[in-house]
Amino acid sequence: MALDQSFVGRTYPPTPAYEVGREKIREFAEAVGDTHPAYVDSEAARALGHADVIAPPTFVFSITYRAAGVVVQDPQLGLDYSRVVHGDQKFRYVRPVRAGDRLTVTSTIESIKSLAGNDVLDIRGDVHDEAGELVVTAVTKLVARAAEEA
Repeated sequence: MALDQSFVGRTYPPTPAYEVGREKIREFAEAVGDTHPAYVDSEAARALGHADVIAPPTFVFSITYRAAGVVVQDPQLGLDYSRVVHGDQKFRYVRPVRAGDRLTVTSTIESIKSLAGNDVLDIRGDVHDEAGELVVTAVTKLVARAAEEA
């Protein structure tokens, strides 16, 4: 069953603040194999004009994906998560994520499309810092595969 188009534009409440820690950044950079010194060395980050270590560009996915979970679990939306695959991910940065940032994510359903019986859902996660300034926007594309015919 196709998802209801009336959900396009629906915005969900912001998440609780997530405090970005140096160790979390280091662990993430190590996990993805990114050895850029600005991710682990405060001096290297300062030499590039940052106040502290910065996070790799995909780091923010860990908090925006969690925030998108609120959308996915909305019983009114009726998305069958057991049929969902991750279709795409995009980031539009205003500035890098830094150690010490306290970030919140507000999720909005940007689009719902039906393609070949599959539902394609774009969820925009606007990530703001403590001052309310936009840091990055992440767009997660989820594909709910069509149910198999009996």
